[in-house]
Amino acid sequence: MVTSHRPHPFDPITPEEIKLAVRILEAGFPGVPLRYKRIDINEPIKNDVIAYIEAERLRQPLPTPPARLLYVLFHRLDTNAFYKAILNADRRSIVYAKELPKEVQGPIDIDEIAAIEEMCLKHPAVLAEIEKLQLPKGVTVCNDPWMYGTDSDNEDRRLFQCFMYMVEVDHPQNNHYSLPCKFSPVFDGFTHELIRMDYLPGGSDFEITATQPWKPVKAVQYAHDLLDEPLRTDLKPYIVQQPEGPSYSVDGNSVYWQKWRFRVGFNAREGLVIYNVTYDNRNLFYRLAVSEMTVPYGDPRAPYHRKQAFDVGDTGFGMNANQLSLGCDCLGHIKYFDGYRNDSRGNPLLLKNVVCMHEQDNGLQHKHTNYRSGAATVVRNRQLVLQMICTIANYEYIFNYIFDQAANVELEVRATGILSTVPFDNENGQTVPWGTNVGPGVMAPFHQHMFSLRVDPAIDGFKNTVYYEDSVPMPEDENNPYLVGYVSEGTVMRTAGAANTSIDRHRVFKIRNDNVINPITYKPVAYKLMAAPSQMLLVSKNAHGFRRAEFATKPIWLTKYQDDELYAAGEFTNQSRRAEGVETWVQRKDNTENEDVVLWHTFGLTHNPRIEDFPVMPMERISVMLKPDGFFNKNPALDVPQSSQLFNKSSQHPEETAGCCSGSSSAGAKAKLYKRID
Repeated sequence: MVTSHRPHPFDPITPEEIKLAVRILEAGFPGVPLRYKRIDINEPIKNDVIAYIEAERLRQPLPTPPARLLYVLFHRLDTNAFYKAILNADRRSIVYAKELPKEVQGPIDIDEIAAIEEMCLKHPAVLAEIEKLQLPKGVTVCNDPWMYGTDSDNEDRRLFQCFMYMVEVDHPQNNHYSLPCKFSPVFDGFTHELIRMDYLPGGSDFEITATQPWKPVKAVQYAHDLLDEPLRTDLKPYIVQQPEGPSYSVDGNSVYWQKWRFRVGFNAREGLVIYNVTYDNRNLFYRLAVSEMTVPYGDPRAPYHRKQAFDVGDTGFGMNANQLSLGCDCLGHIKYFDGYRNDSRGNPLLLKNVVCMHEQDNGLQHKHTNYRSGAATVVRNRQLVLQMICTIANYEYIFNYIFDQAANVELEVRATGILSTVPFDNENGQTVPWGTNVGPGVMAPFHQHMFSLRVDPAIDGFKNTVYYEDSVPMPEDENNPYLVGYVSEGTVMRTAGAANTSIDRHRVFKIRNDNVINPITYKPVAYKLMAAPSQMLLVSKNAHGFRRAEFATKPIWLTKYQDDELYAAGEFTNQSRRAEGVETWVQRKDNTENEDVVLWHTFGLTHNPRIEDFPVMPMERISVMLKPDGFFNKNPALDVPQSSQLFNKSSQHPEETAGCCSGSSSAGAKAKLYKRID
């Protein structure tokens, strides 16, 4: 039996473990100055942890938990060599520390970004360009350091491209993205040497010009106290109250809600991770997480051709998670979860309130009115939501994992924030086919947001099979004499590989357990993936951006589980030359029938900006759902209590007439009326 103070295998890293990692490495590299990129939990070896979580589920004595492993990415500052280390926190020892090839660039850390940003604004070459703008008094300049991207197989330097903007007013929410500059310095991330000064095209061609004096235009602002128009005054408060408290309970990072049980995880790279999901004590999913995201831009002009962020691998959702605010980011009775990350010196930093959890009402769960009697059954759909919001420079991404009472799990992604803009001389009615003019002198290029959801299933056990079903018409023969019949055709993905969605065939991907048969359907129990129909990657297969993000070329990938294969575009994405992710792992052609498998779903938004997306973008929403399909013998939400006014305590607008959730409905009243007329 483990002692109570020992972390659960799925618990996030603690500040004490971050400090321990630093002590272990300083002892292993005596006298060598180190710069820490990431210090985090290394995923426990799955075969070692299954016995532990199964004992938990079955309420049996717990075996010894698997070794608590930490991973550390760091640079030696004497040589700038990049290292990866795995540490055993239990034994306080180094499992290994290996120097990585020169072309491998580690992720960006927040201290590094801040240093580049500050240095850029003090560099003599940058100050000289600012001087050429001849800015009016009070107008200043700021910059966003961007990951450099890739357009060469021979570039080994760690580079940053700084995009420059003018700051019109001294205000904490000034929209500098409305006033982009036409010069963009590139710096060496280690030496802070200026590599070159890029000059940005300002028209529909590739021509560039030297920096010219700025022709003042008014920035398009979004902050309420910078708006020219008054705010609305007719909005009444919307107050979510739960006077008896929430229906969930929490023990550390373990969550219990209705028939659900799961653990909330958090790390610097993926941010929110959901572990060990069960429903009514039946296994469903070992691990759920957004494993990668890439944002390639469609502006063909240099240097924008390199503009392709990998927001998980390059920077990290966890590193950029917001501190969520009560009554703003989350409504209702809120439970918050904290996280930790390290700074570049290895100090632990608290990430306060980075995940919020609350219940919400999502309309009706099910309803039926017996039209003969007028009696209605009405059950509302209560949901449990876990939310994380990440700010990656200009964009915000909102991730919601939503659990409901009918055993569905939904990942909802919302994109908002501010468009990444470029300078553009649009005063003479000029436009481009790859972007939208969103303000005076500013254009927003077309781009895509491509996500990869990693589903590690455990449908009634840890050996599963993935297949897809197409709905197709029956042949025109004696078995279909009236030509109306259609059937579903199943195709098992027996080896690792990729597959396409098909709206025309209503293709549905399912994860089943061939060892557990539903006694009513006589088919294996299963969950189905309600895939988000999305356009895949638009860049040419000959482009660097294609080779770096092959996960985004197919909506479905299937691999056999292997430890350390967690990220769809591979472990290291910053300035990568090609991915070493799902497209590489499927080449093994592993058997995936009745095996421990991982299903990867690529989905996303092709975002061709509207002017209405500026200066701050109304959210764009996309969602993926996992639904039971033959997993139960009937509707699993039948035992949810009937909705009633006594329970829900709604108020009535004085102009409306009274009604009742379960009494005579309008359909029933009509039925009685018909009888009277008859």
